[in-house]
Amino acid sequence: MIKPASLRAALVAAIPSLATDPERLTVFIDAGHVAATGTRTPSFEYRYTAHAMVLDFAGEADHVFIAIVEWARANQPDLVTNADQRESGITFEADILNNQTVDLSIKLQLTESVVVSTDASGKRTIRHVDDAADHWLG
Repeated sequence: MIKPASLRAALVAAIPSLATDPERLTVFIDAGHVAATGTRTPSFEYRYTAHAMVLDFAGEADHVFIAIVEWARANQPDLVTNADQRESGITFEADILNNQTVDLSIKLQLTESVVVSTDASGKRTIRHVDDAADHWLG
């Protein structure tokens, strides 16, 4: 899976304090499953909830969510372009620790398509499809 590391990198790039204090950011996967179509190839799609936690955050939460939305536009555009996905594709909870800091828990509903092909010699080629350019499962 490629998107969780990409999401983490986008948050670190947008919020400089996360680069100097990386233990304040965790990104992991909740409730993942694999959807395969039963075609002749073993191609499939990862479907999962990416869960980012920004701990003891003292900045403006707007900057975190701007980074999330920009990342989603580039990597999972249906989260911002599809009306159904906009409703629940990105959710969050906040634990207000004091007047200066908050713990943010952000969940994104993500997919990653994996195309597997086999050549005549039996060698497999695995390709992750860019969801921003093409959404395929087959």
